[in-house]
Amino acid sequence: MSRRHHRSLQLAAATALMVTAATACNAAAKSDASDSASGGSGKTFTLVTPDAVGQNEFLKLAVSGVKAAAKQHDGSQKVYESTDTASQQQNVQAAVDAKPDVVVLVGFEFADLVAQQAQKNPKQQFLIIDACTAKTFENVSCAVFREHEGVYLAGVEAGLLSESGKVGAVDVLDTPQFRRYSDPFAAGAKKVAAKTETGTRFVGGQSPFDDSARAKEQANTLLSKGYDQIMAAAAAGNYGVFEAAKAKGAYAYGVDVNQCVSAPGTVVDNVIKRTDVAVEKGVESVLAGKTGTVSYGLKEGGISLTGLEAGVDASKCVIADHKDVLAKVEALRDQIVSGELKVDDPAAS
Repeated sequence: MSRRHHRSLQLAAATALMVTAATACNAAAKSDASDSASGGSGKTFTLVTPDAVGQNEFLKLAVSGVKAAAKQHDGSQKVYESTDTASQQQNVQAAVDAKPDVVVLVGFEFADLVAQQAQKNPKQQFLIIDACTAKTFENVSCAVFREHEGVYLAGVEAGLLSESGKVGAVDVLDTPQFRRYSDPFAAGAKKVAAKTETGTRFVGGQSPFDDSARAKEQANTLLSKGYDQIMAAAAAGNYGVFEAAKAKGAYAYGVDVNQCVSAPGTVVDNVIKRTDVAVEKGVESVLAGKTGTVSYGLKEGGISLTGLEAGVDASKCVIADHKDVLAKVEALRDQIVSGELKVDDPAAS
């Protein structure tokens, strides 16, 4: 399971550390830049990714966003695909040297690099997706997400679908940031089934983001107690959660992209992070002279569920067979969007 399929969890770690370091290190050492659109006489945009795009849906959405921005402004865009820490640094430098109207970067890996470049190049505009610099800069804008709103709706599905009345989560670590993926899940379930029993197990250990075995072990602990709906917020360990749920005939929920294809018949739905929306809207704000940090949730279309997106019938998600549940989820989604229903954020100060 790709690390980049779990950006939200990795961002939580970075946020907890005040985004003090770019910590990703991959084995590959190739940096690739590609012009996927060119020729326009309008604005220019450069996107830098922390990993190769390939079939990574999370990064493919970001590419779609920058393409849409270029089309909107009759401009051009270039994509620099990084493969490791060294190429990330090289690509950021190359992007800055090209002097586009906006340099767009995806991920906490770029926080320190952007801080350095923003200070050296005060006229260059930067937009970071899914992260932010620790210090505020006039030429740096950030797009972050309210993941807890989507997690809450996934919890609503779990509460409505649970036969045992026990809904749980396997989370990476026991911190306020990571509880964004477990506490709202429990709250959503209890919203529609007040007597629901909830519980969370934490992966922990030396490699909490990459330990599928420990994640599976934590899931099995919940399953052995009768939990039949589990939020998988274990980063690369989600595979372990899915395997455990499938073996017991239980159900799980994914994050960031459609993970139903990884375990058809087991994964009910996913909390989707729309990086394309954040890129396109973020670029518009920057060009309009509105810099700063913008939060994207259900209202802005930055957070959603696979079940609420077009194409759900072909998603291989279990929720596609429960239109009655989706109708109730849509109603609560609308209440959150209108402000009638507020979802508590465990990470709020």
